This record gives sequence, C-alpha cells and structure tokens, in this order.
Amino acid sequence: MNREDLGNIMTVRAKPTGSLVLKNNTHHDDEGESRPEPYVGLEFDTAEEAQEFYNLYATKVGFRIRIGQLYRSRVDGSVISRRFVCFKEGFQTNTRVGCPAFIKVQKADSGKWVIATINKEHNHDLELPGEITPARIQRKSLPAPRTTTVLSARTGLRSTDEDGPSGVLDAKRLKREEVGGEPKGEPCKGLEFSSANEAYKFYSTYAANTGFKVRIGQLFRSKLDGSITSRRFVCSKEGHQHPSRVGCGAFMRIQRQESGRWVVDRHQIEHNHDLDRPTDTNRRLSTSVVFKEEASSGLDNLDFIDSNGDLTIVVRGRESKIGSDWYAVLLEYFQTRQAEDMGFFYAVQMCDGRAMNLFWADARSRFSCTQFGDAIVFDTTYRRGSHSVPFASFVGVNHHRQPVLLGCALIADESAESFTWVLQAWQRAMSGRRPVSIIADQDWAVQHSIAQVFPGTHHRFSAWQIVSKEQENLGALLSLNPEFKYEYETCIFQSQTANEFDAAWNVLINKYNLKDNAWLKDMSRMRKSWVPLYIRGTFFAGIPVDGSLKSYFCPMLTPQTPLNEFVLRYEKAIEEGRDEERKEDFNSLNLPTVLHTKDPIEEQCRRLYTTAMFKVFQKELMECYSYVGIKINVEGAISRYLVQKCAPNADERNTVAFNASNLNISCSCRMFEFEGVLCRHALKVFQIMNVRELPSRYILHRWSKSAKYGILRDVDSGGGSQDFRALMLWSLREEANKFIETGATSLERYKLAFEIMQEGNRTLRWQN
Repeated sequence: MNREDLGNIMTVRAKPTGSLVLKNNTHHDDEGESRPEPYVGLEFDTAEEAQEFYNLYATKVGFRIRIGQLYRSRVDGSVISRRFVCFKEGFQTNTRVGCPAFIKVQKADSGKWVIATINKEHNHDLELPGEITPARIQRKSLPAPRTTTVLSARTGLRSTDEDGPSGVLDAKRLKREEVGGEPKGEPCKGLEFSSANEAYKFYSTYAANTGFKVRIGQLFRSKLDGSITSRRFVCSKEGHQHPSRVGCGAFMRIQRQESGRWVVDRHQIEHNHDLDRPTDTNRRLSTSVVFKEEASSGLDNLDFIDSNGDLTIVVRGRESKIGSDWYAVLLEYFQTRQAEDMGFFYAVQMCDGRAMNLFWADARSRFSCTQFGDAIVFDTTYRRGSHSVPFASFVGVNHHRQPVLLGCALIADESAESFTWVLQAWQRAMSGRRPVSIIADQDWAVQHSIAQVFPGTHHRFSAWQIVSKEQENLGALLSLNPEFKYEYETCIFQSQTANEFDAAWNVLINKYNLKDNAWLKDMSRMRKSWVPLYIRGTFFAGIPVDGSLKSYFCPMLTPQTPLNEFVLRYEKAIEEGRDEERKEDFNSLNLPTVLHTKDPIEEQCRRLYTTAMFKVFQKELMECYSYVGIKINVEGAISRYLVQKCAPNADERNTVAFNASNLNISCSCRMFEFEGVLCRHALKVFQIMNVRELPSRYILHRWSKSAKYGILRDVDSGGGSQDFRALMLWSLREEANKFIETGATSLERYKLAFEIMQEGNRTLRWQN
C-alpha cells in the first residue's frame, strides 16, 4: 500500500538544510494549519528527522521531548531503534511524573526509520499549544571535502576504515586534525588509540570543542585476571546523583584489544540538555599524570574539571553515592534501635575520615540467619534504575518459602572494596556464617568480593541481569530468528548432562557464526553460575533458576522514597513481612492439611512439614503415581531405575540410584539437592521398594514446623559447631526476650518469672 492509498496520512521528508516539510493529504476547515500526527508506519530518512518531527508535534500539542533509550545491532553495533519520550517520563527528578507518552522508531532493511510503537496518552496537564519553544536538535555537521587524509603518529589514533576512492571521509568517520598537538574530531565506531589515556584526551578535546565537560564513567574488568578491559567516558551531566546532573546519555566507550590498543566500540553523540559555548580549540590538557591502566590511582580515581578556563585532570578519592544527611538520620536510628534491641548490629566503614558504607541487622534477622542463612539473595535492585539511595538487602527463604530479611546495607560505590566490606560486615554479624549459595549480580566487583569473603559458596547470577545481558548481546537474534531462540533456550534449559550442553552450545556457536561474540565466550566460561544444569546440584532453597525471590521491601520502598519517610517505610515493610510469617506459623500449627492418599509417608510429612512445604511434597507424591520405574542396573546393594511418565510421547526420563542397605537415594533431576524436597522419581522408587517411612535426612529441619524455634534436629543439613552454637544462642535469646516481655507485664508475673529463672539456673548448674 502506498501513501496515496492511505488517505489521511502525511508524509515527512527532509530538505538538505535539515528542515521538515509536512504534507497533509486532507484539508482542515477548522484549522489555519495542519498539526503533524505520528502513527505506526510513518517513515523518515534518518532518526534525526524522526526526532525533529516528534519535537514539532510536541510543540503543537503542548509538551517537550527527551531522547530515550536506544538499541544497537549485535552484529555491528549500529543503532537500530530509538525512543523519543515526553520530558516528564521517568521519576529521576521532581518534575518527572512517569509520563508514558513516546514514539519508538526502528531502522528498516531499506535504511528508512519507521515508527514501530506509539503512545499519545499523557498523565499530566499539557501546556497550551504553541507556547513551547521547540527544543534545539543537535545534528552532526559534515566535514569539508578533503583530497587527502593525513594521520599524525603523535595522536596514536587511526580509523579502521579506509577512505573512499575520492579520498573524502564519510560523515560517520573521524575528521582528523592536529591543533596544538591535541587530537581533534568526532567519536566514531572503530577508532583506535594506543592507550586509554589517549582516548580520554581525545574525548576531552572533543567535549571542549562541542561545549560540554567529561567525567570518567564505569569500567569493566576481565573475569579471568581482573584487568580493565573496557572504559566509559561520559558527559558531566550523566546520572542523577547531583542536582546539576540530568541523566545525559552522551558517552564514548572503548575496549582493549588483544594487541593492547583501545578501540571505540560504542558511543552516543546526543545530549539531553543545552550545550555550553565551545572553548578555544587550542586549549591543551594541563596534566603531568601518566595513566597506568591497572594502577589503583589511575583512571578509577581521576576526574575532569574546568579550572580558570583550562581543563585539568585531578586525582580524587572514593566518592559516596549516599547523601550526607542519610548518615546522620540512619546513625541516630541505629543507636535508638540498639538501646531497644540488645542484638541489634550495625557497622560503618570509614575512609579518610569520611563515612562510606553502612550495614545493619536486628536480632530477629541474625536469629533467622542461623536457620535460613544457607541460601541467600544479595539484592542490589537499586543498580537497575535511578534509585535515590543505593539500598541493598540480604534475603533468605524461611520455612514457609517466604522471603526473610537477613540484613541491610547502603553501598557507597560499586567498587570491589565496598562489596567486600559489606559482605564481611554481614558475616561478622552472623557469627562467621558462610552460606551454601548466594544469588547476586555477575559484575566483576561482586564476583571478586564473593569469592574472597565466601570461598566455596556457589555464586549464581541474578536472573534479571542474565535476561538484560541476553537482550543487549543477542537481542536481534532472539527477536528476529525464532529457530535460534528455540535452539538457544533448549540448550540452556533442557540439557541434562555436561556433554549434552557442550554439544548443543557448539552447534549454536558454529551454526549462527557466533565464535567472535565476546559475551557468549564469557558466559560459556562462567556456565556454573547461570546454566540450570550446573545450578541444580546446589541447595538454593528452590528459588527458580529462571526467576528470583519476591522483593522483601517492594512496594513499600521505591526508588523515590525520600529520607524523611525511609525509616518509617522500612520498619513497616519489616513488620508486614514478619506478620505474614506469624500467620503461616499459626496456620501450620493449627490448620491440618487434607490428605489425598493412604500412604503413611504422606501422613509423616504432614506432621513435620509446614503447610507450604507439605503442599510442595504432596504435589510430588501425587505425581509419582503417573510414573513407572524400570530397574536397569544392579551393582551390589545399589540398584538403578529408569523412571518415566506413563503418557504417549513422554520425553521426561530420569535415573534414580537406590541403596537398599542404608536407604540412600538420588535422582538425576537433582530436586532434593536444589530444593531440599524429594522428587516424584525418588518417591516412585521408594514405592517400588515398599519404603513406608522417609529417612529423617530427607526431611530437612529448615522446612519443618519447628524450624523457627531453632531445634537442633537436622544435624546433617547444618554446618560446623560454630553454626550450632550461634543457633543455640539466638534461639535461647529469642525465647528469653518473649519470657521477659511477658514477665514484666505485672508485679505478680514478674515474681513468678523470676522464680522460674532461678530454678532453671539451678537445674542447669546441677547438670554440669
């Protein structure tokens, strides 16, 4: 269908000067001029045209726009999609109200940009049409034609693309000059530098010529040796940690090659704010610093400032993302809580006389850790978006499969030093406990800290981060190639053995020519931290491999929670969570669950498990009746069974090994190892062998009704004697607190409670 067939549709074209011509095929009698209306399918020659069109539309309607998210090709890194949003989108500043209005344009195979998605609805009042001055749209200027291109060896900078036949550089290539010995030009993909220092100088000079300042942004390290492999240089107005910052997206990222050189692999030219006047192009960087990429005093601790008209690199100390007023309020809160709760623990990291990281945990959290600290989640959700404070939490899974709080922290920066300190503080508060498993982000700093503080603990990557990285590195293939998506997900989620995974992975890499995909190389090497096949052999309290534990503080604490409400909301979230646990305790102790069979194993588990866990077990027990087990091998006392579902075309098959001498049983599905509950396959073999009662080692105490009281029954699932001492200490302290509270309600009860305590002390001393 052509445009003439569409009736009331306008076309958009760009003149060489960059101005828009809007043609409307309909005549409006009631308007002096037509108003451009975006619609799905509207085409533009460039993304800049789409931005200018939406800007003009916004001016007519009564709002302003910002540049939103962009998406890049995983093949060549080129931009394939952009979002232009209402300026009130998001919540990063007080003026933003989360407006959903936007347009999304995608680059078609023809090279045109097409509106793919649109939302015209605003959640705020609009200004009067025509009263808004259109925002200035930045455009790239074409370099003047040149017959030759001279590359100075002093810059250490070159383009990986060759010039065309005429010797004229394309607009996307670097324009090279030497002014006062400093490299000049515009960033583009493929630029090479001899060092990160040289790249920094180049971007700083470009920034001075353009009209903005530079900060050193995020860096990335090798998972093998911790060396720096990538750096970002950003506009000084990037982020929202300071009132002067407005979340500008302009940046240049460089990656280190095997040759030791650094190459620009990503960049964004556009800013979301007005630029300053360009400064003198003859300005030089006034610095005598020689950067060493791996030195702790290198680019990690450098900043770029404007001083008396000159650009100066200065060394800075670690900066905290926590506002100074937060320290004062929280420290006062900690001291108040410690006076009320003898078991309240808090720690503050000091750096050069300044407060940095904070950690705290109340007595209930410390007591809970002795029971449910075997599998924990280090929740750093604040890193996903623009949270007002870097609030992190340690969360476990209680005996009702509910999230249970095990401690909180404010993280000053995202360095390995900060994460290490926070983990060490948690370990000190929890009497030296080391979890069996931990779910946390996969960043090098987090991985390094976990390996250092919790050696031997199985670190599993956060599911949300895996999905995010998949979209970033495989988004085009996953969305445009259904066959690849099916094969990729089958390889990840259906592989039953290491050999199966390796074979399927290699087929994917070769079939889709992904040998040079650096992300896939890293993920293959770190497979034990995210592939279900390698995760299922470790206890993770049943937290799904493709999901995560419910957030403990959501929705009570949000990214925009102000300081004056933080403590109240924090305590309310804790109280609500503990109320839910008390309700489940009551239900498990007082409301019997209906039995579905006459199997004595079902009655045994109903008596011991909490209601939530009994339902998990009961489901497996009921399912086992639709399975059949066939003995395939016998070696002494050990028999192996092939257990499969009694259904046509059933592909599910698992191998169960059963030792008749000690009733040990294990299944290839690894459900017991992962979740702590016997699977349907193992229960089927127990039925075949006429086992009428489960061995106590297969009913973990942490899932039982008595788990919260800290009864030491499930010794096999615990740790060393230190864990048992901590468990006894906090169990007795919890009961003692309740005893004291009850005894202090009246004088008569006080006298009775005091006599009981004295008698108890005499009895304990007599036993010694």
